[in-house]
Amino acid sequence: MRLIAQGVDPVRLSFLMALLRDAGIGCVLLDQHISAVEGGIGAFPRRIAVAEEDWEHARRVLQEAGEEAG
Repeated sequence: MRLIAQGVDPVRLSFLMALLRDAGIGCVLLDQHISAVEGGIGAFPRRIAVAEEDWEHARRVLQEAGEEAG
């Protein structure tokens, strides 16, 4: 797995994951349950990861949507 994006805004992360899934790219949200530990203050970013072989395609999809890819 390779990281493609990160952030603390759950709406943006959901949007990025929808873009990737619509393009047929499987992705996972890492650290999604950390808010229970941090108290929901948004101090720890959540990360989106894709398979290594999908990373270039995922990067292009996010760039075409005007989003920065890691």
